[in-house]
Amino acid sequence: MIVVSGCSLFPEKEGDTTESWSAERLYFEAKDAMDSGNYNHAVELYQKLQARFPFGKFSKQAQLDMAYSYYKQDETAASVAAADRFIKLYPTHPRADYAYYIKGLALFNQGKGFVDRYIPRDDSQRDPGAALGSFREFSELVKRYPNSEYVPDARQRMIFLRNGLAQHEVNVAEYYMRRNAFVAAANRARYAVENYQQAPAMPKALTIMAKAYKILGMTDLSNDALRVLEQNFPKYPGIAEVRETRVK
Repeated sequence: MIVVSGCSLFPEKEGDTTESWSAERLYFEAKDAMDSGNYNHAVELYQKLQARFPFGKFSKQAQLDMAYSYYKQDETAASVAAADRFIKLYPTHPRADYAYYIKGLALFNQGKGFVDRYIPRDDSQRDPGAALGSFREFSELVKRYPNSEYVPDARQRMIFLRNGLAQHEVNVAEYYMRRNAFVAAANRARYAVENYQQAPAMPKALTIMAKAYKILGMTDLSNDALRVLEQNFPKYPGIAEVRETRVK
């Protein structure tokens, strides 16, 4: 009878080399990994830190660092979830503003992967869901923490998002115009005008409103939109388009 050692055929899994690490060592090893761009390893270490030392002094910062590491890996849902958890656990923490900022950033960059870095696409053509979410998070940051160091950047991103969202509404309104769905076109253009004032798409939105209402026989609404267009954008070519539009 031949006896074969089980150890040679079925070796035991190697132990976790971090088992004996202190919370401090776990945190700084994770931070080093994060700072060097090894975000996946950083997340693994932060997760171990939180599991072993959930109430330690490093746990709070680890939660924020995890949100950032997920963001850098384009893992939007995980980043937002980590930041949300921090806000719920520590709503009065001095760095809660950063959690809102990371949520906004993660959503801001959602869907902008490797291809977009080399073949940029018009943001107004994207699904607006993430842009709306990003705008809300940045708005919440500005409202709750007006003196935060992250507010200036958040405001600039909000302008960019506002312009893109306005253009998206105009794109949809133009589509409806081409399909002769004039009520829908007027409604989308009006939404852009009412919600994204000062966006570059405003004159086009007003033009669509005026044309759609004119075709629908809603003369007063058409004249109102045309008047606002003439007052604010007196040289815009759309003014002539509206005047030349015939009622069907």
